[in-house]
Amino acid sequence: MKHLVVLTGAGMSADSGLATFRDAGGLWEGYDINEVASIDGWNRNPEKVLEFYNLRRKQASEAEPNEGHIALARIEESFNVSIITQNVDDLHERAGSKNVLHLHGELRKARSIKNSKLVYDIGSKPLKLGDTAEDGEQLRPDIVWFGEPVPMMEKAASIVEQADLFIVIGTSLVVYPAAGLVDYSQPGISKYIIDPATPELYTLQDWVHIKSTAAEGTPDLADQIIKDGID
Repeated sequence: MKHLVVLTGAGMSADSGLATFRDAGGLWEGYDINEVASIDGWNRNPEKVLEFYNLRRKQASEAEPNEGHIALARIEESFNVSIITQNVDDLHERAGSKNVLHLHGELRKARSIKNSKLVYDIGSKPLKLGDTAEDGEQLRPDIVWFGEPVPMMEKAASIVEQADLFIVIGTSLVVYPAAGLVDYSQPGISKYIIDPATPELYTLQDWVHIKSTAAEGTPDLADQIIKDGID
């Protein structure tokens, strides 16, 4: 069975009604992203950061997977599918995708500020100062903030290297290190990018650009590659 690898970004979740940082000019519901999505912001004002992520967690829990998420789950009937997402919501999982790697963490999880291995699934519940892990330390969102390393990058790169087909959906590919994942795809494989805007890739020579939103373009592409894979 062929291995299909999909890299998704904020545009994937935007079609489910979740705002993106880039579209809001660095603001999200009135919050300055540098203040609430960075390790420096946490050190300055952890209560404000918790408030911000409580709001994001609530909104994500109320959002529904769109047709793009559902189409990717449907492809699993014909392909071995690996999804690498820059998104922190669980819309891929709720749509039915079984193999999802979250580069930047997950909203529904919290961890100890001292021990990154002490991770807890809190669902849509809010976090507050005084909520602690079993080591007695404050719980923080299990999110990779600006100023922190991305621990899943090496695993993600290895997955991309093994792709027989590679699809990029809803990401501008200008934010590193995630943008560098495209360099790990093997030459000669089929590569597609779904985005309403012209992607900022080094070259589109080897890519098929589907100028559409995730919800509109993904189902059609899914039908195409399933047919091609069967034929």
